[in-house]
Amino acid sequence: MSAAPGGDTHPSLLDLRVRDLLDRFASTDPTPGGGSAAALSGATGAALVAMVCAMPKTRTGAAEERGRLDTALGRAREASSRLRSLVDEDSAAFDAVMAAFRLPKGSDEEKAARRQAIAAANARATEVPLETAEQCLEVLAAAVEAAAHGNPNAQSDARTGAAAALAGLMGALENVRINLRADDPASAPLLARAEAMLREGRARAAATGLGL
Repeated sequence: MSAAPGGDTHPSLLDLRVRDLLDRFASTDPTPGGGSAAALSGATGAALVAMVCAMPKTRTGAAEERGRLDTALGRAREASSRLRSLVDEDSAAFDAVMAAFRLPKGSDEEKAARRQAIAAANARATEVPLETAEQCLEVLAAAVEAAAHGNPNAQSDARTGAAAALAGLMGALENVRINLRADDPASAPLLARAEAMLREGRARAAATGLGL
C-alpha cells in the first residue's frame, strides 16, 4: 500500500477496496468526511472525462477536435492526480484540527501555543477544500471539451463526469464555508471567491448539456 501524502505512514484511502472505503465514509468516525468525498467525486469525474477525451473517435473526425481533446485530456489527468491526493490531504487536515484542539491549555504559554496551532490547522483545513474546488473546475472545463468534441456515443459519460465534478465542487465549497469564521476579516473575500467558483462551475456543467 502507498503512503498518504506528506510522509504519513497511514495507507492512502484510495488503497482501500471500494466497499471498504464506502464503509469508512459511512462510519461515525470524523474522517474521512465530506471534504474527502468531494475530492473523490471530482477524481471520479476526471476519470470519466479523461476516458472520453482519450477515445480515438471524435465528434466529426476533424484534426482540430483531436487537438482540443488532447489538451482537455491533459487537464483532466492533471486534475485527477491532484484530486486523488486531496482525498487523503483533506482527512489529514481535519485530523490536524482535532489534534490542535486537544493540546494542553494549563499555562499561558500552552494556551498561546494551542491558539496558534488551531489557527494554522483551520487555515489548512480551508486551503485543502478550496484547492479541491479549483481542481473540480478544471475537470469541468475539460468536460465541456469532451462533450463538444468527443465521441457522440460517450455524451452521457462526459456529462456524468461533469455531474461528478460539479458535486465535488459544491461539496468542497461547503467545507470551505464551514471553516470560515464570521469575525475573521479574511472570510469575506474567500466567501466571494467561493460564490464565483460555484457560478462558474454551474455554467461549465450546463455547457456540457447536463440537465440541471
